[in-house]
Amino acid sequence: MESLTKNRQSKDTLKTLIARAYGAGEVPEGENFATEITEGWFNVAYRIRLRSGREAVLKIAPPADVAVLTREHGMMRNELEAMRLVAEHTTVPVPRIDHVDLTHEVVDADLFFMEFVDADNFGFAAADGRLDAATIAAGNRELGALNREINTVVGPHFGPLEGPGFATWREAFIDAVETTLRDGEAVEIDLGWDPDVIRKVLAAHADALDEVTEPRLIEVDLWTKNSMIRDGRIVAILDHERALYGDPLMEAGLTGLDLAGFDDPTDFMAGFGLGELTPAQRTRRRLYSLYLAVIMTVETKYRGHTDTQVYDFGRTELDRVMAALGHVRV
Repeated sequence: MESLTKNRQSKDTLKTLIARAYGAGEVPEGENFATEITEGWFNVAYRIRLRSGREAVLKIAPPADVAVLTREHGMMRNELEAMRLVAEHTTVPVPRIDHVDLTHEVVDADLFFMEFVDADNFGFAAADGRLDAATIAAGNRELGALNREINTVVGPHFGPLEGPGFATWREAFIDAVETTLRDGEAVEIDLGWDPDVIRKVLAAHADALDEVTEPRLIEVDLWTKNSMIRDGRIVAILDHERALYGDPLMEAGLTGLDLAGFDDPTDFMAGFGLGELTPAQRTRRRLYSLYLAVIMTVETKYRGHTDTQVYDFGRTELDRVMAALGHVRV
Protein backbone atom coordinates (compact mmCIF):
# COMPACT_ATOMS: atom_id res chain seq x y z
CA MET A 1 0.00 0.00 0.00
CA GLU A 2 1.31 3.48 -0.83
CA SER A 3 1.57 5.98 2.01
CA LEU A 4 3.53 9.07 3.02
CA THR A 5 4.53 7.20 6.18
CA LYS A 6 6.64 4.61 4.33
CA ASN A 7 10.23 5.36 5.41
CA ARG A 8 12.04 3.70 2.51
CA GLN A 9 15.83 3.40 2.62
CA SER A 10 18.65 2.92 0.13
CA LYS A 11 20.38 -0.43 -0.25
CA ASP A 12 23.55 1.06 1.31
CA THR A 13 21.60 2.15 4.38
CA LEU A 14 19.99 -1.27 4.63
CA LYS A 15 23.45 -2.87 4.58
CA THR A 16 24.58 -0.55 7.37
CA LEU A 17 21.57 -1.58 9.44
CA ILE A 18 22.23 -5.27 8.76
CA ALA A 19 25.82 -4.90 9.94
CA ARG A 20 24.65 -3.29 13.18
CA ALA A 21 22.08 -6.03 13.74
CA TYR A 22 23.86 -9.20 12.64
CA GLY A 23 27.52 -8.26 12.20
CA ALA A 24 29.64 -7.47 9.16
CA GLY A 25 29.80 -11.14 8.18
CA GLU A 26 26.09 -11.19 7.43
CA VAL A 27 26.05 -8.14 5.16
CA PRO A 28 24.90 -9.44 1.76
CA GLU A 29 26.74 -8.85 -1.48
CA GLY A 30 25.10 -7.27 -4.50
CA GLU A 31 21.82 -5.39 -4.64
CA ASN A 32 19.16 -8.12 -4.73
CA PHE A 33 18.98 -8.92 -1.04
CA ALA A 34 15.96 -6.81 0.00
CA THR A 35 12.34 -6.90 -1.13
CA GLU A 36 9.78 -4.46 0.19
CA ILE A 37 6.71 -6.08 1.75
CA THR A 38 4.07 -3.83 0.27
CA GLU A 39 0.83 -4.89 1.96
CA GLY A 40 1.13 -2.69 5.07
CA TRP A 41 -0.33 0.81 5.43
CA PHE A 42 2.02 2.45 7.93
CA ASN A 43 5.59 1.21 8.49
CA VAL A 44 7.89 0.17 5.71
CA ALA A 45 8.95 -3.48 5.90
CA TYR A 46 11.64 -5.37 4.02
CA ARG A 47 12.26 -9.06 3.55
CA ILE A 48 16.02 -9.36 3.91
CA ARG A 49 18.27 -12.21 2.79
CA LEU A 50 21.49 -12.24 4.84
CA ARG A 51 24.82 -13.38 3.42
CA SER A 52 24.41 -16.77 5.14
CA GLY A 53 21.11 -17.29 3.33
CA ARG A 54 19.04 -16.81 6.46
CA GLU A 55 16.09 -14.45 6.04
CA ALA A 56 14.78 -11.72 8.31
CA VAL A 57 12.25 -8.91 8.25
CA LEU A 58 13.15 -5.27 8.91
CA LYS A 59 10.45 -2.83 10.03
CA ILE A 60 11.11 0.92 10.05
CA ALA A 61 8.78 3.50 11.59
CA PRO A 62 7.69 6.61 9.63
CA PRO A 63 10.12 9.51 9.06
CA ALA A 64 10.40 11.97 11.93
CA ASP A 65 9.08 14.87 9.84
CA VAL A 66 5.93 13.13 8.55
CA ALA A 67 2.69 13.93 10.35
CA VAL A 68 0.88 10.94 11.84
CA LEU A 69 -2.21 10.54 13.99
CA THR A 70 -1.78 11.33 17.67
CA ARG A 71 -2.26 7.67 18.58
CA GLU A 72 0.53 6.69 16.18
CA HIS A 73 3.37 8.53 17.92
CA GLY A 74 5.80 5.98 19.37
CA MET A 75 3.75 3.13 17.94
CA MET A 76 6.72 0.91 17.11
CA ARG A 77 7.79 0.93 20.77
CA ASN A 78 4.23 -0.02 21.65
CA GLU A 79 4.51 -2.94 19.21
CA LEU A 80 7.74 -4.14 20.77
CA GLU A 81 6.13 -4.12 24.21
CA ALA A 82 3.09 -5.99 22.90
CA MET A 83 5.30 -8.65 21.32
CA ARG A 84 7.21 -9.01 24.58
CA LEU A 85 4.00 -9.43 26.58
CA VAL A 86 2.56 -12.00 24.18
CA ALA A 87 5.82 -13.96 24.00
CA GLU A 88 6.34 -14.00 27.78
CA HIS A 89 2.79 -14.53 29.02
CA THR A 90 1.04 -16.65 26.36
CA THR A 91 1.65 -19.52 23.96
CA VAL A 92 0.51 -17.40 21.01
CA PRO A 93 3.14 -17.54 18.23
CA VAL A 94 4.86 -14.23 17.44
CA PRO A 95 8.06 -13.70 15.43
CA ARG A 96 11.31 -13.65 17.37
CA ILE A 97 12.83 -10.18 17.65
CA ASP A 98 16.50 -10.24 16.61
CA HIS A 99 17.59 -6.63 17.02
CA VAL A 100 16.06 -3.31 18.09
CA ASP A 101 17.52 0.09 17.20
CA LEU A 102 15.90 3.11 18.85
CA THR A 103 18.96 5.35 18.53
CA HIS A 104 18.04 7.09 15.23
CA GLU A 105 21.77 7.14 14.46
CA VAL A 106 21.41 5.70 10.95
CA VAL A 107 17.72 6.26 10.17
CA ASP A 108 15.49 8.99 11.58
CA ALA A 109 13.11 6.50 13.17
CA ASP A 110 12.74 3.47 15.41
CA LEU A 111 13.35 0.12 13.72
CA PHE A 112 13.75 -3.55 14.44
CA PHE A 113 14.68 -6.83 12.78
CA MET A 114 12.68 -9.98 13.44
CA GLU A 115 12.66 -13.51 12.13
CA PHE A 116 11.09 -14.21 8.76
CA VAL A 117 8.17 -16.63 9.10
CA ASP A 118 8.04 -18.98 6.12
CA ALA A 119 4.28 -19.35 5.72
CA ASP A 120 1.32 -17.94 3.81
CA ASN A 121 -0.46 -14.79 4.85
CA PHE A 122 -3.82 -16.19 5.99
CA GLY A 123 -5.95 -13.32 4.66
CA PHE A 124 -4.32 -13.10 1.25
CA ALA A 125 -4.22 -16.87 0.79
CA ALA A 126 -7.95 -17.05 1.57
CA ALA A 127 -8.77 -14.15 -0.77
CA ASP A 128 -6.73 -15.70 -3.58
CA GLY A 129 -8.60 -19.00 -3.36
CA ARG A 130 -5.57 -20.94 -2.12
CA LEU A 131 -7.41 -22.22 0.97
CA ASP A 132 -10.61 -24.26 1.03
CA ALA A 133 -13.67 -23.25 3.04
CA ALA A 134 -13.01 -25.76 5.83
CA THR A 135 -9.43 -24.50 6.31
CA ILE A 136 -10.61 -20.88 6.37
CA ALA A 137 -13.29 -21.64 8.96
CA ALA A 138 -10.86 -23.57 11.15
CA GLY A 139 -8.25 -20.84 10.79
CA ASN A 140 -10.72 -18.19 11.93
CA ARG A 141 -11.71 -20.29 14.94
CA GLU A 142 -8.04 -20.72 15.83
CA LEU A 143 -7.47 -17.00 15.40
CA GLY A 144 -10.33 -16.32 17.83
CA ALA A 145 -8.86 -18.74 20.38
CA LEU A 146 -5.41 -17.18 20.10
CA ASN A 147 -6.91 -13.73 20.49
CA ARG A 148 -8.76 -14.87 23.61
CA GLU A 149 -5.49 -16.11 25.09
CA ILE A 150 -3.85 -12.74 24.42
CA ASN A 151 -6.73 -11.12 26.30
CA THR A 152 -5.83 -13.08 29.46
CA VAL A 153 -2.89 -10.72 30.04
CA VAL A 154 -3.96 -8.06 32.56
CA GLY A 155 -2.39 -4.61 32.47
CA PRO A 156 -1.67 -1.93 35.09
CA HIS A 157 -3.90 0.72 33.49
CA PHE A 158 -6.23 1.37 30.57
CA GLY A 159 -4.91 2.79 27.30
CA PRO A 160 -1.54 2.58 25.47
CA LEU A 161 0.76 -0.11 26.83
CA GLU A 162 3.52 2.29 27.81
CA GLY A 163 1.17 5.06 28.90
CA PRO A 164 -0.06 7.54 29.58
CA GLY A 165 -2.57 5.35 31.34
CA PHE A 166 -6.10 5.93 32.55
CA ALA A 167 -7.87 4.69 35.65
CA THR A 168 -11.03 3.76 33.73
CA TRP A 169 -11.87 2.38 30.31
CA ARG A 170 -14.38 5.18 29.77
CA GLU A 171 -11.61 7.77 30.14
CA ALA A 172 -9.20 5.86 27.91
CA PHE A 173 -11.68 5.24 25.10
CA ILE A 174 -13.16 8.73 25.09
CA ASP A 175 -9.64 10.16 24.95
CA ALA A 176 -8.80 7.92 21.97
CA VAL A 177 -11.86 9.07 20.04
CA GLU A 178 -11.35 12.71 20.99
CA THR A 179 -7.72 12.83 19.87
CA THR A 180 -8.69 11.27 16.53
CA LEU A 181 -11.49 13.79 16.03
CA ARG A 182 -8.99 16.58 16.77
CA ASP A 183 -6.56 15.05 14.29
CA GLY A 184 -9.32 15.21 11.71
CA GLU A 185 -10.18 18.80 12.56
CA ALA A 186 -6.50 19.76 12.23
CA VAL A 187 -6.48 18.68 8.57
CA GLU A 188 -10.09 19.77 7.91
CA ILE A 189 -11.30 16.32 6.90
CA ASP A 190 -14.98 16.01 6.04
CA LEU A 191 -16.44 13.14 8.08
CA GLY A 192 -19.93 13.72 6.79
CA TRP A 193 -20.82 14.44 10.41
CA ASP A 194 -20.11 17.41 12.63
CA PRO A 195 -17.46 16.15 15.10
CA ASP A 196 -19.57 17.56 17.94
CA VAL A 197 -22.44 15.29 16.92
CA ILE A 198 -20.10 12.29 17.15
CA ARG A 199 -18.98 13.52 20.57
CA LYS A 200 -22.60 13.72 21.71
CA VAL A 201 -23.33 10.20 20.46
CA LEU A 202 -20.33 8.88 22.36
CA ALA A 203 -21.35 10.71 25.53
CA ALA A 204 -24.92 9.42 25.26
CA HIS A 205 -23.73 5.79 25.22
CA ALA A 206 -20.63 6.06 27.43
CA ASP A 207 -22.26 4.39 30.42
CA ALA A 208 -21.86 1.05 28.63
CA LEU A 209 -18.09 1.47 28.85
CA ASP A 210 -18.22 1.36 32.65
CA GLU A 211 -18.87 -2.39 32.59
CA VAL A 212 -15.19 -2.82 31.67
CA THR A 213 -13.28 -2.78 34.95
CA GLU A 214 -10.17 -4.86 34.20
CA PRO A 215 -7.60 -3.68 31.62
CA ARG A 216 -6.90 -6.62 29.30
CA LEU A 217 -4.25 -6.77 26.60
CA ILE A 218 -6.04 -6.34 23.28
CA GLU A 219 -4.46 -6.43 19.84
CA VAL A 220 -7.10 -4.19 18.15
CA ASP A 221 -5.77 -5.12 14.67
CA LEU A 222 -5.67 -8.92 14.80
CA TRP A 223 -7.37 -10.26 11.69
CA THR A 224 -6.61 -12.74 8.93
CA LYS A 225 -4.19 -10.47 7.04
CA ASN A 226 -2.13 -10.00 10.20
CA SER A 227 -1.58 -13.72 10.65
CA MET A 228 0.43 -16.43 8.93
CA ILE A 229 -0.82 -19.94 8.21
CA ARG A 230 1.03 -23.14 7.36
CA ASP A 231 -0.49 -26.59 6.88
CA GLY A 232 -3.82 -25.31 8.13
CA ARG A 233 -2.50 -23.85 11.40
CA ILE A 234 -1.76 -20.29 12.48
CA VAL A 235 2.01 -20.06 13.00
CA ALA A 236 2.48 -16.33 13.64
CA ILE A 237 0.56 -13.21 14.62
CA LEU A 238 1.90 -9.99 13.09
CA ASP A 239 1.58 -6.20 13.45
CA HIS A 240 1.03 -5.55 17.14
CA GLU A 241 1.60 -1.79 17.07
CA ARG A 242 -2.01 -0.82 17.89
CA ALA A 243 -2.26 -3.02 20.99
CA LEU A 244 -3.50 -1.47 24.22
CA TYR A 245 -5.05 -2.32 27.57
CA GLY A 246 -8.81 -2.25 27.26
CA ASP A 247 -11.94 -4.22 26.40
CA PRO A 248 -11.59 -7.50 24.44
CA LEU A 249 -14.82 -6.64 22.61
CA MET A 250 -12.77 -4.06 20.70
CA GLU A 251 -10.85 -6.78 18.83
CA ALA A 252 -10.85 -6.52 15.03
CA GLY A 253 -12.22 -10.03 14.56
CA LEU A 254 -15.59 -8.77 15.82
CA THR A 255 -15.86 -5.77 13.49
CA GLY A 256 -18.08 -7.65 11.05
CA LEU A 257 -20.86 -7.54 13.64
CA ASP A 258 -21.34 -3.87 12.75
CA LEU A 259 -19.57 -2.98 9.51
CA ALA A 260 -20.61 -4.62 6.25
CA GLY A 261 -17.18 -4.35 4.65
CA PHE A 262 -15.59 -6.81 7.09
CA ASP A 263 -15.59 -10.61 7.32
CA ASP A 264 -18.40 -12.61 8.90
CA PRO A 265 -17.22 -13.04 12.53
CA THR A 266 -19.10 -16.27 13.26
CA ASP A 267 -16.09 -18.62 13.23
CA PHE A 268 -13.85 -16.11 15.00
CA MET A 269 -16.49 -15.72 17.73
CA ALA A 270 -16.69 -19.48 18.19
CA GLY A 271 -12.95 -19.64 18.88
CA PHE A 272 -13.11 -16.45 20.92
CA GLY A 273 -15.76 -17.98 23.16
CA LEU A 274 -18.34 -15.25 22.54
CA GLY A 275 -22.04 -15.91 22.00
CA GLU A 276 -24.95 -13.50 21.92
CA LEU A 277 -24.05 -10.05 23.17
CA THR A 278 -25.90 -8.29 25.97
CA PRO A 279 -27.41 -4.86 25.19
CA ALA A 280 -24.49 -3.10 26.88
CA GLN A 281 -21.96 -5.23 25.00
CA ARG A 282 -23.77 -4.50 21.74
CA THR A 283 -23.52 -0.78 22.44
CA ARG A 284 -19.81 -0.99 23.23
CA ARG A 285 -19.15 -2.97 20.08
CA ARG A 286 -20.89 -0.29 18.01
CA LEU A 287 -18.87 2.44 19.72
CA TYR A 288 -15.66 0.61 18.80
CA SER A 289 -16.81 0.37 15.18
CA LEU A 290 -17.67 4.07 15.27
CA TYR A 291 -14.11 4.79 16.37
CA LEU A 292 -12.69 2.58 13.61
CA ALA A 293 -14.79 4.31 10.96
CA VAL A 294 -13.55 7.71 12.16
CA ILE A 295 -9.95 6.47 12.02
CA MET A 296 -10.34 5.03 8.51
CA THR A 297 -11.69 8.34 7.27
CA VAL A 298 -9.27 10.68 9.05
CA GLU A 299 -6.10 8.74 8.31
CA THR A 300 -6.54 9.07 4.54
CA LYS A 301 -5.39 12.69 4.84
CA TYR A 302 -2.33 11.70 6.85
CA ARG A 303 -1.39 8.90 4.45
CA GLY A 304 -1.62 11.19 1.43
CA HIS A 305 -4.08 8.93 -0.39
CA THR A 306 -5.15 10.21 -3.79
CA ASP A 307 -7.56 7.35 -4.42
CA THR A 308 -10.83 8.05 -2.58
CA GLN A 309 -11.79 4.39 -2.16
CA VAL A 310 -10.71 4.11 1.50
CA TYR A 311 -12.14 7.53 2.34
CA ASP A 312 -15.49 6.67 0.75
CA PHE A 313 -15.54 3.33 2.55
CA GLY A 314 -14.86 5.00 5.90
CA ARG A 315 -17.61 7.55 5.31
CA THR A 316 -20.12 4.84 4.37
CA GLU A 317 -19.31 2.71 7.42
CA LEU A 318 -19.46 5.76 9.69
CA ASP A 319 -22.99 6.45 8.44
CA ARG A 320 -23.88 2.81 9.04
CA VAL A 321 -22.71 2.66 12.65
CA MET A 322 -24.15 6.07 13.51
CA ALA A 323 -27.52 4.77 12.31
CA ALA A 324 -27.10 1.66 14.46
CA LEU A 325 -26.54 3.97 17.44
CA GLY A 326 -29.78 5.77 16.65
CA HIS A 327 -28.55 8.70 14.56
CA VAL A 328 -29.23 9.30 10.89
CA ARG A 329 -27.46 12.02 8.89
CA VAL A 330 -29.81 14.70 7.62
